[in-house]
Amino acid sequence: MIILDVISWVLLGLGGFFVVVGGIGVLRMPDLYTRMHAVSVTETLGTILVLLGLMVMAGWSLASFKLFAILLFLLFTAPVSSYALANTAMLGGTKPLLDGEKQS
Repeated sequence: MIILDVISWVLLGLGGFFVVVGGIGVLRMPDLYTRMHAVSVTETLGTILVLLGLMVMAGWSLASFKLFAILLFLLFTAPVSSYALANTAMLGGTKPLLDGEKQS
């Protein structure tokens, strides 16, 4: 039982770390596209790790099945929503910063 607790807390801690790194990425990156990249990668990984940690805590139960369903939904929707947002921004005229350009 203690090993499962350690595994779940490690997963929860790593997930929280990635969520914080994604938040810092939003603040530090220069334009929309690099911010979206930082958030989409780290937030998806952080959320997956948090959900896996909660699944380990819950054991084999209905709660684990529901958390797994949420995880699958997240894996299918997060990349699609990131693509849709980037495509809409590009069609709306938002240009990415190129090397050496300053943000206006």
